[in-house]
Amino acid sequence: MKHNQWMSLLGLANRARKIISGEELALKEIRNNKAKLILLAADASTNTTKKITDKCNSYHVPLKMVEDRYLLGQAIGKEARVVVAVMDDGFAKKLVTLLD
Repeated sequence: MKHNQWMSLLGLANRARKIISGEELALKEIRNNKAKLILLAADASTNTTKKITDKCNSYHVPLKMVEDRYLLGQAIGKEARVVVAVMDDGFAKKLVTLLD
């Protein structure tokens, strides 16, 4: 995985205020059809992984796994983060290509 590329892009999206992080907020944005992409840490709890995966499936939101919560947090200059929702089409599409 091209770490630095997706991480710096996510950092940009964060500075542009195009992302939100945290499980509850992410679920809310999925339900509001505002989330364009969900990034989920591979070390998220089974419960969180299931909840987020199910919600993404039912609302047809693309979901990408990233290595762990520390990388995800680091990318947006925060402590560990398990779930990040990307709210912008452009950023979402580019991230999908970098995370494939």
